[in-house]
This record gives sequence, structure tokens and C-alpha cells, in this order.
Amino acid sequence: MSEPHAHRATLFVNASQVVTCAGPPRARRGAEMNDAGVRTESGVAVVDGEIAAVDSVAALRQRFRNAHEIDCRQGVLTPGLVDSHTHGIFGRPRFDEQEMRAAGLDYMEIARRGGGIHASVRDLRARSEDSLVQLARARLLKLASFGTTTIEVKSGYGLTVDDELKTLRVIARLARELPMRLIPTFLGAHEIPLEHRGSTAARQAYVDLLIHEMIPAVASQKLARFADVFCETGVYTVDESRAILTAARRSGLLLKLHADELTSSGGAELAASLGATSADHLAAVSDEGIAALAAGSTVATLLPGTMLFLGKTKNAPARRLIDAGVPVALGTDFNPGTSPTPNLPLVLTLGVSQLRLSVAEVVVAATVNGASALSVADHVGQLAPGFAADLALFDIRDVRELPYWYGDNRCIATYVRGKPCYTSDLAVT
Repeated sequence: MSEPHAHRATLFVNASQVVTCAGPPRARRGAEMNDAGVRTESGVAVVDGEIAAVDSVAALRQRFRNAHEIDCRQGVLTPGLVDSHTHGIFGRPRFDEQEMRAAGLDYMEIARRGGGIHASVRDLRARSEDSLVQLARARLLKLASFGTTTIEVKSGYGLTVDDELKTLRVIARLARELPMRLIPTFLGAHEIPLEHRGSTAARQAYVDLLIHEMIPAVASQKLARFADVFCETGVYTVDESRAILTAARRSGLLLKLHADELTSSGGAELAASLGATSADHLAAVSDEGIAALAAGSTVATLLPGTMLFLGKTKNAPARRLIDAGVPVALGTDFNPGTSPTPNLPLVLTLGVSQLRLSVAEVVVAATVNGASALSVADHVGQLAPGFAADLALFDIRDVRELPYWYGDNRCIATYVRGKPCYTSDLAVT
């Protein structure tokens, strides 16, 4: 007897492997990250935008009569990838800074010379909302072309009330227009604006502006799901970060934290103590920070592409984090200055070759754990009944090829809620 559904099913058939990442709807820890749920001789049934079943193709055809079929052509079918850390709304690229770094200038020195985040701030402030939409649309579609179906997008290059709200409106417009999932994060605490750097009082005035004007405006207009702070030596102190994030939580926003990227400043400990959804970067996390994260629920989002592009040899201690029981996610940190890559599978390559993770671990880190880092793991990040039909199809025969083809784009197509999101020249129909 056929399944009594009001709408016709779609069956994804003829995949060499189906990578389900099936399991509990939460971040995976420790040994759990080594199980990506790889199945052979299986297909996926989609009904009304949700996964209805993962089973043998024969069983699916028996259960879902007259279903539309998509031939996966012996490719590998995975959950749509989740990029849980990007800065996708910006103006011009900052390619000039790459040569500065090659000449020996570090991140903070480039910032002191007017580069870095401040260069992007000047540029974004001068642009219209429509201009930013046009630029970001093409860039976010490029991220989607590599298999990513859920993308966190931060503000943070405005650093005034009007420019931060402008940036978040851009994200909202794109979320309505584009097929992938966009999750907005307010990062007004990305830097101390230059106009607030003259004195301690001027600096405090900007922190007060964040707490008493920006956050209430963002929350009342429902323009962000998360608030984030760059907690780092030379940027925001632990005490400032705590005050900003506590205000954000009072306003109903979930919390994220740029933590311990360049120095060990207590960011990870702060994230854990506040119950932040994620602590990101962590290249300089301390032993105490690892222990604090292991004891809590915060996801450690690692961004090895940033360290590669900056020419750093020290990466986040991914192996120690996982062995301590910290759930780990991977993201691109797509941004104009320190990680201008839209290629999340390339980050998986770095996860294996630089962070020394297994293929299963990097796949879990870029699916269910990425979803957990965005607080959407209850419906995104795995191919299991009841979950959203967000899928990615790759032109490979074994999931171990996904991080193996270094920098190559093997994505054939992606689907969000069961509908095409991206299709390549090899796209299946």
C-alpha cells in the first residue's frame, strides 16, 4: 500500500553513499563525532519539504508509489552543509592587505595603519542598502555553490546604529530572496570605532551605545537571532564583552563570541559561563578554556581557513577539544580581510590536514554541529525523518573524497526544503 501523503514524494536514488549524520538533534561530542552515518544502497524520500524516510531504494519505491525520482548518478548525498560563521555583508575586497602580511605586518599593525576591519567600516558606511544587497547576493550564492545550504551572516562593518541596522536589513532582504537559509547575527561589537578611540570615556560611550541603543533597536525590529562580540586583547575586554552579551540576552538574543583568536584572554571561559551557543576561532584557547567548554553546552566553531590565509602556523587545538568532550564545528569565516573563501569543503580539507580530524569528524562538524552552533539542530543538519530536506549532492563516489579534492568544487546540486537551491552544469533533474 502506498504512503497516504497529500503531496507527491521525491525520491533521491542511485547514490553511491548517503551520509545521514542521523542521531540526536544536538551537537555531537567525543566519539560521537566519528559516526557520520554513511549508508550504501540507500535512498532518501522527501515529502512536503521534509525527510520522510531513508531506506533501500526498493523499499522507498514500494512505500512511495508514483514518486518523482532524482537520479544521483552514483554521487554522494549529504545533509546540506552548514557554515556557522561568516561576515558576508561587505563592500570592496581587501586584497592589498595580503601583501602587507607577506611583508611582515601583523593583524594589529595593519589595523593601526587604517586597514583591517576599519577599512571595511569606511567602505560599508558609504554604500547604500541596495548596493550591499547586490554585492552580498552574488557572494552568498557562491557559498551555496560549494554545497552550503545554511549560512550564518554577521553585521559588524557599520559600527553605528544606522549602519548596523542597514546591514541587518540587507541580511533580512536576502533571507527573503535567496533559497538557502540565512541566520542573522548582530556584531556591533566587532571593533571599537575609530571615532570612539580617543579616551576611556569615548570607548565607554560606544559600549553604552551598544547596550542601550543598538541592541534594543535590533531586538525590537527582530533583525538578528544572535549577538556576537570580538573578545580579544586590543578589542573588547572580558568585562566589556560580558556586559554587552548580558544586555543582548536580556533583549532575547542568543549569544556567540569571537574568543581567543590571537591571544588567550578568557573568551572561552566567558562563553561557557554565559551559556553562549558558540565560541568561535579559539586558536589561542587555554587549558582552562577547554575545560570550561567541555563542562558546558557551547559549541567550539573552528576556522582554519583564517589561520591559513593569515600565514599562521598555530591552529586551534581541535584534537584536544574533541578529546576533552567539546563539540566542534567548522566554518569558513568568509570575510574580506582574513578569510575570503566561500569554499566550505576546502575548510574540511584543512580540518583533516591541519587539525588532524577524521573525515567523519569534519563532516559532522560541518553539518549537525554547525547546525547546533546556530541553534537549529532540531530540524537542520541530518538526513533523518522529520528533518528539513536540506541536501547536497557531490560528484564523488566516497565521502572521503569530499576533503580529498583540495579546493576543487565537486558540488552538483543542493536542495533546501526539498527544492533546488543550487545546480551546476552537471545538475540532475
